[in-house]
Amino acid sequence: MVAVDAARTHAQAVLRVRGRALAAAALPAALAAVLTAGRLTGRIGAPGSPDAAAWDAVRLVVAAVAALGLLLAALVTRSHRRAVPPVTPAVRLDPAAAPELYRLIGDLAERLEVPAPSAVELTPDCDSWLEEAPGPLHRHHEPPAPVLVIGSPFLWWMRAGELRALLAPVVAGAAASADPEIAAARRFVRSLDAALGDRHRGPAALVDRINRALLRSCREHSAALEHAVAAAASEQAKAVDYGLRIAAQEQVGLAYAGWDRLLTRVAEPAWRLGRHPTHLNAGVVAALTELSRRDRLADGYGTRLGDRPACDLLEEPGRIDAEVSRVAAALLHEEPATGWCDLDWADYPCAVVDRGWRAQAAALHAALDRPGTPGDRPSAGPADGPSLARLLARLKAGESEQLAAALAGQVARAARVTPPTAPVRSGRELLVEHITATVCCAAVDAGAATPGLDWLDGPVLLTAGRRADLGPAVCAAVEQGDDAPLRAWLESAGVRLERPVRLSG
Repeated sequence: MVAVDAARTHAQAVLRVRGRALAAAALPAALAAVLTAGRLTGRIGAPGSPDAAAWDAVRLVVAAVAALGLLLAALVTRSHRRAVPPVTPAVRLDPAAAPELYRLIGDLAERLEVPAPSAVELTPDCDSWLEEAPGPLHRHHEPPAPVLVIGSPFLWWMRAGELRALLAPVVAGAAASADPEIAAARRFVRSLDAALGDRHRGPAALVDRINRALLRSCREHSAALEHAVAAAASEQAKAVDYGLRIAAQEQVGLAYAGWDRLLTRVAEPAWRLGRHPTHLNAGVVAALTELSRRDRLADGYGTRLGDRPACDLLEEPGRIDAEVSRVAAALLHEEPATGWCDLDWADYPCAVVDRGWRAQAAALHAALDRPGTPGDRPSAGPADGPSLARLLARLKAGESEQLAAALAGQVARAARVTPPTAPVRSGRELLVEHITATVCCAAVDAGAATPGLDWLDGPVLLTAGRRADLGPAVCAAVEQGDDAPLRAWLESAGVRLERPVRLSG
């Protein structure tokens, strides 16, 4: 195949870079050996000859250069041997935990006539690839078969047939891993990357510059090598489920969008509170199913749900989902000092939505009472909570900017204690969000609404089982000082404005 030949050509180019580096290190030493042998045999700068002194000086210079070259070569080699390549955060699947999945992958490898992956791992990402099996990067014997890393959302959203079709070109790439030249070129590039990324190796700055120069010399060929390998694998995989693969590729984009939205809109609020949703992959199915229900363009996706999901290939999908979900939390958010607290989706409205609103209402209350902000100071203590009447009066008086600045300062001070994990927002954005949370708390306290979970948007307020949209009314109060729409909504919901908002769950 043309692509395979191209891959080998680029692999050989990478190995030539390695060979030239070794030659550059060995050449001065070889020259020094020749000059020393010539001195001992009397053929070059024999004792007593007119040019003996000059040749002795040359020998000393060449020997010094050779020693320096060998020392640098030893330091570079040590940096490669001691470097630890980055490990993909993933959950290893034992064959006993997923016998059907291993059988599917084994049959796929047999049909493609490539080595079967040595292991299968799940990662909280929407991608799949082959990764070199763990082990020293400097070995030169035949490497073991690579590890197949699968994005966990694919197993829960895709059907078993779609997953097989999607993995075909990935598994086909195992043929390249078995090629000695391609494997050696990949190991060399990975060792360079790992040496540069290892902050604990402690070599001289010159060693870093040498590694960077070598990496620059082979980066173009390395990228072309991987492109050629991917092209060869894609061409080889056309013989397996090619028609179904086109449909499966459509699901990749949908799964990525649903996964990203679930993490940012649903999981992130829970992580900020130290709660760890234990079934993120089941959540992405719920999110994408909800999208299918809402979006007429996605009506066709609902018909797929009758087919067997790929997660059925696992013996205990719930346990695996929990393990992957914990990896996602550790990867995407800083673990709280007290450790993660597991969270079931059924507890989300109370443990995350209501608790988060109360925390935001408390922050707004502190901003209202912060010295230097205008307005009357409350006679009640902080534990009594702010009343909506007082808050609306401050907004109507045109104090939105002052409140936004006070709230932003308070959030910034808290961020110095707890490093922020979410994008920094303006004071005005924070104010609207915190006011909405305070209104939601008041509505829940009055028994007019309940906290809820929207799979696509995260925390929501439910009135009579339907989502309440407070955005326009809150924005009018903040941006224009017009609290009439918000007052009308609160009155219709039976919320008393003078009643203090409860700040704790």
